[in-house]
Amino acid sequence: MRKLSVFILLMTPLLLFAQNPIITGQFCADPTARVFNNKVYVYPSHDIPSPVERLKDWFCMADYHVFSSDNLMDWQDHGVIITQNKVPWVQPDSYSMWAPDCVCKNGKYYFYFPSSPKGGGRGFAIGVATADRPEGPFVCEQEPIKGVSGIDPCVLVDDDGSAYLYWSGMGIRGAKLKDNMKELDGELTEMQMPARPNNNNQQGDQQRERPKMLVGGQQMEGLPDGFKEGPHAFKRGSWYYLTFPWVRVENGTETLAYAMSKSPLGPWTFKGIFMAEHPNGCWTNHHSFMEFKGQWYLFYHSNDYSPNMDKRRSTRIEKVFFNADGTIKEVKETMRGVGVRPATDKIEIDRYSEASNGVTTEYLDTTNYFRGWSVNLPNKGSWVKFADVDFGTLSDGYVVVRAKTNANTEFQVREKGANGKVIAKIQMTVKSENGPFRRDMSGQWLTLTAPLEYTPQGITDLVVTGEGVSVDWVQFKNRPKYFSPMGNTAATPDDKGFIRRWMLLDPIDKPNRSNTVFTDTYLRENFYQNYFKDQMSILPKDGQKVKAGKQTLTWHALDSDKFNVKLFRFADANKKQVYGVLFWAVTVIDCPEDIENVRLAVGSNSASMWWLNGEEVLLLSGDRRMVEDDAMSNRLTLKKGRNVLRGAVINGPGMSDFCVRFLDEKGNPVKNFTIQPQK
Repeated sequence: MRKLSVFILLMTPLLLFAQNPIITGQFCADPTARVFNNKVYVYPSHDIPSPVERLKDWFCMADYHVFSSDNLMDWQDHGVIITQNKVPWVQPDSYSMWAPDCVCKNGKYYFYFPSSPKGGGRGFAIGVATADRPEGPFVCEQEPIKGVSGIDPCVLVDDDGSAYLYWSGMGIRGAKLKDNMKELDGELTEMQMPARPNNNNQQGDQQRERPKMLVGGQQMEGLPDGFKEGPHAFKRGSWYYLTFPWVRVENGTETLAYAMSKSPLGPWTFKGIFMAEHPNGCWTNHHSFMEFKGQWYLFYHSNDYSPNMDKRRSTRIEKVFFNADGTIKEVKETMRGVGVRPATDKIEIDRYSEASNGVTTEYLDTTNYFRGWSVNLPNKGSWVKFADVDFGTLSDGYVVVRAKTNANTEFQVREKGANGKVIAKIQMTVKSENGPFRRDMSGQWLTLTAPLEYTPQGITDLVVTGEGVSVDWVQFKNRPKYFSPMGNTAATPDDKGFIRRWMLLDPIDKPNRSNTVFTDTYLRENFYQNYFKDQMSILPKDGQKVKAGKQTLTWHALDSDKFNVKLFRFADANKKQVYGVLFWAVTVIDCPEDIENVRLAVGSNSASMWWLNGEEVLLLSGDRRMVEDDAMSNRLTLKKGRNVLRGAVINGPGMSDFCVRFLDEKGNPVKNFTIQPQK
């Protein structure tokens, strides 16, 4: 049979990060999940707003995407694999690419999908496309499967390699497939197709007569009365399960129900429902079961991103558990979904696992529901819990939170419970423009940072508690690496001549409300003040302590990871005062010979003073910004042997750093010396 290659949308794979729903930015319904090559692949239908008037209030689907994940949390969109106008037997622009399935047999991937065939008189048919990889490219058969008139195909490949096709049409039907996976195995029977409504699949008085057709397979016996569709069959142990959406009461919405058998085609024993109707009233549900790394999961859909239109649906996941007799335990819908979320990812706390009374969620943007939600903590004692957060990715961290409030308030990030150990406290002050946050364009949401009071270990539950605050997301970040422990061998200047090896002393308390006071007179008076013993002659060792007034300070032997030495980050990492302080720095330079006519070039944030071999050589006064070579000394000589360079940097409310190098007469960096370890 001649085949036609399917149009493939060329695009860069998109990585999606989500809880429930798992796919953002587009509508994905009717998810079939399969495990191929130790990775989970999801083949959903793709709801879109209708471009044609006749489907504006109905289901509209033009193509199929496929998504994959190895952790059930981060999903890669592999793009479009089949589109309606590139399938030879599909009615062009019918927008009827409904629920699909995909299975693997003998290394080949078979994708089954329904649509309206050309001619328009046969309702729906089911076609097959094949590929050598789970994500395609797929090649379609020229014709749909003979003897199948219906929707929602599902294929079960049994332990012995036999394959069975199930579909929804005149009830739920099933049939064995031939080894080629493209034809029914068995005789076809001529049957009168039931009449259907004449107004776009919605209820109406006029009915259209449909002709007799050759139909294969058999109706599945033992299922309950009432509307049923979307069969999904799977095997667990010696039991076969036939699961399906079912409307159990008149004018109701769909539940998910199931039956069990010892044979792939029944007869079936009905067992009841395993997921109740959607709490929000979404009319449809459609699902699949999958086992991954020893745990069973249910994939299903709801209309999370389309609250006012339940024909635009989104895929969700929940864990599934079974009783000892093989029956399925009831599955509850959650916002949290499944998977372990690294603490360093954005944690959408509004997708919580549990919450106290009174907690609510709301859309961030009712003109674009894909932007997601925030959670409101209204009262004293309000809390939300987000389960399974992995702190193994966090080493030296802090927390970032996006939140808003209408009152001065503090909220906490805790471990395990509402009274659990405090990880961080976030203070929110209304009308204040100071503090460690920046305003979003809305003028309401704030992005706040806070240090950690405690770092959890391993996988644990994250809890946010507070009063009168709304929270969008929480994220833990590792501090950038600014310093490394000083090496044991001599270092050299970097490629641009900057000296990165320093002995740094914990900051000395030196309150200054403003940097405007840093005049030459003020600086000389304060830099030459005696703060600790041997201040101008000490060659400190790593860990050595000195007394500065009432403070006990420690020297740290460090190599800076950047050309500019981040004093603010140094103090913050050691949990020391960062504003209104005085820093001391010492480095030892060894020269193989005298190096004459060099200049010390310095940049510093705020004011600083520098001494070479005990002599003052440079003063940077005033309220400055750190700029390379902001100031340069007179001509100097680096003498053969050891040279000691000292610096003092003072600041008030700003962030301090400095950069230092020597330049020759032509302005080129001097690099022919070494910087010795002082450990």
